Amino acid sequence: MLFGLVIAVPLSVARVYGGPVLSGISLVYTELIRGTPLLAQLFFLYFGLPLASFFNGFAFVGEGVVPRASILVAIIGFTINSSAYQSEYIRSALQSVDAGQLTAARSVGLSKLDGIRHVVLPQGLRFAIPGWTNEFVYLIKYSSLASFITVPELFRQARNIGSDTFAFTDIYVIAALFYLALVLTTALAMSKLESAVAIPGLGSSARRD
Repeated sequence: MLFGLVIAVPLSVARVYGGPVLSGISLVYTELIRGTPLLAQLFFLYFGLPLASFFNGFAFVGEGVVPRASILVAIIGFTINSSAYQSEYIRSALQSVDAGQLTAARSVGLSKLDGIRHVVLPQGLRFAIPGWTNEFVYLIKYSSLASFITVPELFRQARNIGSDTFAFTDIYVIAALFYLALVLTTALAMSKLESAVAIPGLGSSARRD
């Protein structure tokens, strides 16, 4: 989520305020990633490029706290995929900020970039939190796809235990409960974050009033 956010913020700003060229580049990137399956993207990175062989060329990969190559590939894949979806949430949130906000920022001497950074983005990112919640939940559930590129995550470990014990139903039910716990915890944490950063009289709090 965090790595994707680093890419998503400039993508969304370019889409809304970047002019025809930057907006077009952002649109192509976003639609390309959102228009192809995440599993296909992971396969392309792992088998097509292949990034796994590249990472395995470094002796420290897989040693100590450094993740194994397949995990690094999965992180890159999920980062790219998430950045495209997050950029759309943020773009929509930026467009929901009153255009007069940027005009007012320019009138007090801020440049366009400073106005976006200090006035529009702080409001837009707050509006994007519900979308982030959905994206966080999707990432938790889609993490099971990493098992197809040999990442030993929850689903793959459950499958391995099931193969050893033949208690597939019991193991998958337990795994499902873990996923459910992660999703509910994430939704609750994001809800608390939204409340913590809410500005009284602005956005959802204003609509509730």
